[in-house]
Amino acid sequence: MQLAKASQPRYQAIKEFICRQIRDGAYPPGAQVPTEQQLTRLFEVSRMTVNRALRELESEGMLLRRQGVGTFVSEIQAESPLLEIRNIADEVRARHHVYSNLLHRLEEVTADQEIAGRLGLQIGTKVFHSLLVHLENGVPLQLEDRYVNAQIVPDYLNQDFSGTTPGQYLSGAFPLSELEHIVEAILPDERMQKLLGMGKNEPCLLVKRRTWSNERLVSCAHLIHPGSRYRLSSRTRTSGTI
Repeated sequence: MQLAKASQPRYQAIKEFICRQIRDGAYPPGAQVPTEQQLTRLFEVSRMTVNRALRELESEGMLLRRQGVGTFVSEIQAESPLLEIRNIADEVRARHHVYSNLLHRLEEVTADQEIAGRLGLQIGTKVFHSLLVHLENGVPLQLEDRYVNAQIVPDYLNQDFSGTTPGQYLSGAFPLSELEHIVEAILPDERMQKLLGMGKNEPCLLVKRRTWSNERLVSCAHLIHPGSRYRLSSRTRTSGTI
């Protein structure tokens, strides 16, 4: 197996190898990665080269090195405000971490009874559907399952969501006037487990979101987060009593 291109620095090849293993779920959060000695043998490089790769991954927040114990995949514990919408890519970058996403669906479908009810449309109405996974340092952070009113957002399927997120595009094109959030604790089904790299008994945090612009219901989304990697917070000023 060819591990790197001839022109690629060897330390970079090691970094990409570890990132790929994290992204594919081979090294889940908290897992120990191969030792410096093992990586030295695998890539046939000096220990100094391996050390540079591990140091850079540690500085990027992907790994945690424990003296005398080993090197482990960082446990990501993201936090978002409950009462407002923020672009998840900006949140990740604000933590000085690397944002990426994997787009699984971008399609036109007809609304069934559930989706029609969530969007306030008639059953059988044309709507747009997107399904993507947001990642932080290569680790799945959020599964976004979104439906959009095609009459209001006719260009939704033409967007390049590798460069921008659906939420960022919608909030830029259709300023938010009203927001609905419903939060539930759930256990992931098989699809969620696969897309988020989770075990079947690990709880998830489900945020059901609907957004309006100028009194028009634009979008509804289910945002599913591994409970161990995400939390919501809220702080509100009030003159009431405790």
